[in-house]
Amino acid sequence: MEPKVNYVLVGSFVAALGAALLAGVLWLGKADFREAHDRYHAFMRESVAGLSVDSTVKYRGVDVGRVKEIALAPDNPEEVRLTLDIVRGTPIKTDTIAVLETQGLTGLATINLTGGSRDAPALVASEGQEYPVIRTGPSLFFRLDEAISRLLSERGLSTLLTDLDQAAKGATELLNDENRARLSQMLKDLSEVAHTVAARKEQLAQGLDGAVRSGESLARMTKSLDEQVPALLARINKSAAALQVLTEELARTSRAVGATVNETGPGLEQFSRQTLPETNLLVVELRRLTATLTRLAGELEREPDRLLFGRKAPARGPGE
Repeated sequence: MEPKVNYVLVGSFVAALGAALLAGVLWLGKADFREAHDRYHAFMRESVAGLSVDSTVKYRGVDVGRVKEIALAPDNPEEVRLTLDIVRGTPIKTDTIAVLETQGLTGLATINLTGGSRDAPALVASEGQEYPVIRTGPSLFFRLDEAISRLLSERGLSTLLTDLDQAAKGATELLNDENRARLSQMLKDLSEVAHTVAARKEQLAQGLDGAVRSGESLARMTKSLDEQVPALLARINKSAAALQVLTEELARTSRAVGATVNETGPGLEQFSRQTLPETNLLVVELRRLTATLTRLAGELEREPDRLLFGRKAPARGPGE
């Protein structure tokens, strides 16, 4: 007796398996039929090893398309023509540049689009072109290869050897016997200075401590002067004022005495000849003393440290 076959179940399994296979093929092929693409050409003058059909095209690192075809340029075998399918709406401008980039150690290559300023016009196909042509730039490896090739060329190698020879001669002239002797003496002097400093480090430390203590003492003295000088100046001002009053009183007394002498007549003539001149001299001396004290008070108010250090030496003139 043969078992019954459920054809509906078998058909559903086959359909699901077919759909899964189709989805896998589309995913592996990286095909995307939901978006429209614009086609462009790019011509490379360097090797495109590592680049293959369906390789990624990126715009500033963002996937925007795929490489559709890789072939030699029909009219120039030194160039490789790349056909690129780029998602419609990507801002491909006249200043956009396509650069070949190799990813890490895998050796796989991609096309990276750079440039494309905001004000540049959109790239369109020129007369006689099948598709718009994107300008290309040298890759990093191509630039390195060219630089190394120029360096290792006959002319570049000769220039390099000449520069090295000149550098060696310059080093030889710099390190002649005289300069080596000077350098040795300089190193010896530096070593002696270092040994001297190391031997006297305790004395240097004590000297620094003494300087710090002197600075602190000077700061305390200055603070004390700041506190005492105003009171001293006030007392000097009071003394000067009292002397001024005394001088005025003596002057009035002298005038009164003179008037009295004039009134008393010849009897006081001898007193006038001997006493009044001495009184006048005393008044003059008192006025001078008052002026000196006033000047001293002003100088102390401007320079309080003169009480400790005295008058500063005048600045020397040129040639002194």
